[in-house]
Amino acid sequence: MSQLCNYFFLARQRNMSLVMGKRIVEEIARLPDLVEQVLGQKEVIAQLGQKYASFSNMLYIGRKYNYPIALEGALKLKEISYVHAEGYGAGEMKHGSIALIDENFPTLAICPSDSVYEKMISNIQEIKARGGSVIAIASVGDKEIANLADDVIYIPKTIEMLTPILSVLPLQLFAYEIGVKRGYDVDKPRNLAKSVTVE
Repeated sequence: MSQLCNYFFLARQRNMSLVMGKRIVEEIARLPDLVEQVLGQKEVIAQLGQKYASFSNMLYIGRKYNYPIALEGALKLKEISYVHAEGYGAGEMKHGSIALIDENFPTLAICPSDSVYEKMISNIQEIKARGGSVIAIASVGDKEIANLADDVIYIPKTIEMLTPILSVLPLQLFAYEIGVKRGYDVDKPRNLAKSVTVE
C-alpha cells in the first residue's frame, strides 16, 4: 500500500487532476471492503480447485495492469500445487502459447471491465475456438463473460489501476485449493526458499 501511495503522490506531481486524485484515494479507502467481497467467494474457488485439480498444465493470461498478476498466479500454482503453469501477456498468445491450447490445457483469463476488456474477450474466443476451457476473473455483473467462459470468479468493480489488488486474491486461493485437493502440504512447499541469496 505504501508503494501505491507513493505512486499516486508522484502522479499528482506530474499533473494528475485533483478530481482523479480524489477518486483514487476514495477507491483505495474502499479496498478493505472490496477485498472482503472477494474473500467471500472461497466456496466457489474451492469448487473450482476441485474441478481443475487433475490438470497438469495451465495458462494464465492478462493485459496491462493484470499481466503481472497472470505471472504471479502461474507462479503461485507452480509453487504450492506443482502444476506446470505459464503466465503470458494475452497480446502475445499468437506467438506460441496458443498452439498448446486444447481440452487438457485450461486457461485462467484475468479480464475485469477495463480499457483492454474487448481484447481479452477476443483472446478468450480464440481459446474457446480451440477447445480450451476458460476460467475468467471478471467484474461483478459481467454477463458477456458468463456466457463465454466455462467458469467465472467475480471481483468487485473499481478503477482500472486497482484491479490487480483484487484479481490476485482469487488466483492465490485457487492455487491453494488445487494444492490441497492434490494432497500437498501447502504451508510447507517443497524446495521453496524463503529468501533470495546472492552468491
